[in-house]
Amino acid sequence: MNGRHPPSHRGGGGGESPPRWTRALVTGASSGIGEAIARRLAGEGTGLVLVARGADRLEALRGELERPTVPVETLAADLTEASDLSRVEARLSASEHPIHLLVNNVGGGRLAVFPESGPEGEEGWIRLNVVPTVRLSAAALPRMRESRRGTILNISSGAGLQPSPYAAVYGASKAFVNSFSRALREENRRAGVTVTAVCPGFTETDLPRRTGFDVAKVPRFLWMSADEVARGALEAAARRRDLYVPGWANQLAAVLARHAPTGLVVAFVARNTLSLWRR
Repeated sequence: MNGRHPPSHRGGGGGESPPRWTRALVTGASSGIGEAIARRLAGEGTGLVLVARGADRLEALRGELERPTVPVETLAADLTEASDLSRVEARLSASEHPIHLLVNNVGGGRLAVFPESGPEGEEGWIRLNVVPTVRLSAAALPRMRESRRGTILNISSGAGLQPSPYAAVYGASKAFVNSFSRALREENRRAGVTVTAVCPGFTETDLPRRTGFDVAKVPRFLWMSADEVARGALEAAARRRDLYVPGWANQLAAVLARHAPTGLVVAFVARNTLSLWRR
């Protein structure tokens, strides 16, 4: 296989097509979008390296997904801890059983008036949302370039498409992920490596509730399932897209954020965030 990763097909007399990627490393793999991506990749026959903090949940997921044609490794790691991050970097740079798809899917934040968490707390969100994406991409890229084959899929957020009052650090850190992804994409354009950033909106995971949204107040049409986001994200990566926004409502918001006056956009985001904030 080369770096173009043709779409996967199933069934149809001629047997199964090969997976789009031979082996993927997925962070935040024990729940939410990361778990949904892992399940979809396993269904396509992609071998997996699953990374998350909870060893028990990782092993349970491994038991569900692993089969003779789909090897599954697990790495229990807190990516805000330097020693744990180094272990995952070592796996990405290993020559044996190389990684062809890196899914950076760790992140978090909470609604607050900056700097409610204090300097150390706010820095902690940056260490979670930014540092692993940078470090793990740096670990994966040399081998991907050498083999002229590889994909990096960064799960960002719609909050990174414009300034996000009451989620200032979260939105800014995700804006970093978007900019970083597009820059890496251009740098690797001729090296057989592609980079895609995905900017979901409200997704049916634990994150909106943990962030501080009153999920009961969020209109139904704004929600997407984790599997819907995962399906679209993997298709966007396979099609070598630079940035993908899942869902028509989120896509409309992204267009308005790009073209409307910034002051109006920021004021609109602030009002709507306040209306949905569980305090």
